[in-house]
Order: sequence, then structure tokens, then C-alpha cells
Amino acid sequence: MLTVTRLEPQKKNPRRLNVYLDGEFAFGISRAAAPWLTEGDQLSQQKVRDLKKSDMTEIAYQRALNFLSYRGRSEQEIRLNLSKHETPEEIISEVLEKLRLASLVDDRAFARNWIENRSQFKPRGKRALAAELYQKGVTQKIIDDELKGLDEEHLALKCAQARASRYQHLDQKEFKKKMYAYLNRRGFPYQIIKETVAEIWNEIHPA
Repeated sequence: MLTVTRLEPQKKNPRRLNVYLDGEFAFGISRAAAPWLTEGDQLSQQKVRDLKKSDMTEIAYQRALNFLSYRGRSEQEIRLNLSKHETPEEIISEVLEKLRLASLVDDRAFARNWIENRSQFKPRGKRALAAELYQKGVTQKIIDDELKGLDEEHLALKCAQARASRYQHLDQKEFKKKMYAYLNRRGFPYQIIKETVAEIWNEIHPA
């Protein structure tokens, strides 16, 4: 057994401790990973390994929380972010489970919020939204479920109305060409684009 002979706050990060065993520095650890640890504790080699693993998990968890502080993330985004920091797969799985239990990660809620945000600020058709969510690792089942009620006609019109001022000086042929291309890039289907472009043209050039 090894004896904890000293616990010393790190100078650069007082939330971490330097742990000395039998008079020699052994490892650093987050206070949150072992709040019970005190001088005089007896530790087996296995317990030391467990403490180091707990510390790795805590570091990865805090990293994930920081990553989530900017905006909602999918599980795949968090997994990739932790992988960049060479976090072992076992630790990543533990962190994701911890985040799920705390309701801090939920791909269905993420997809719903992503669609709502896009619809409000940067309207997209189902095709474009599905591609974006797929790239972020959301399953096809969730994507299909969350896109079911999307009103593409309304969103295409909203998109076109916001863009129309840029093209209103063009003749009808060029106007349609530009607007078709724009709405197509936004992921709207052909029939909706056709109807929307005709409606916008008539709004700008009433009979």
C-alpha cells in the first residue's frame, strides 16, 4: 500500500492537487475527481489507477461542458472534440453518459433546436437541413422525425422575400434564374421553388 504523505494545490490551477505518495510526487488530480482524498490515506496500485482515470474523466467532462457553453452540440460533435484532445474512447463514452444523465446532450432536442434556429434566421429546405444534421452525426431516424412537419412552402417564401430586393432590377428571365439557383442552394425542392419564384415576381411586379 502507498501512503498519501502530501496534498499540495497546484500554483497555476488551485483546483488541482499534486499528490505525493510515500514522500515522492506521484500525480496531479482535480479536487472534483477525489474530494475525499486526504493526507494519510492508504492507496493500492489499483486505487491509484482508478484515481488517474477519474481525473481523466473529470478533465474530459469539463472540456465537454466548455464546448457546450457556446451552443448546443450533437453527441458526435462532442465525441470528435474530445478525440482531438486524444481522450480515450472509454473516457469519451463515460463523459457522454454523464452528459445524457444530466440532460446536457440529446440528439433529438439538438435536431429540433437546429431546425427551429435555421427556420427563424437562415431558412433552409428539408434537403439542406437533413444534410447539415447528418454531418453532425444525427441519425437518419431522428432527422426524418424532426423534419416531418416542416413547412417548406412558408420557408421558401420567407427566403425569397428576403432575397428579392437584390434581384428586383433584373428582367423576368434573369430574376427567375437567380432566384431558382438561390432557393436550390437552400435545399428547396423544384416544385416549391417554381411556385415561390412566380409568387415573388408577381409581388414585385403586380399586374
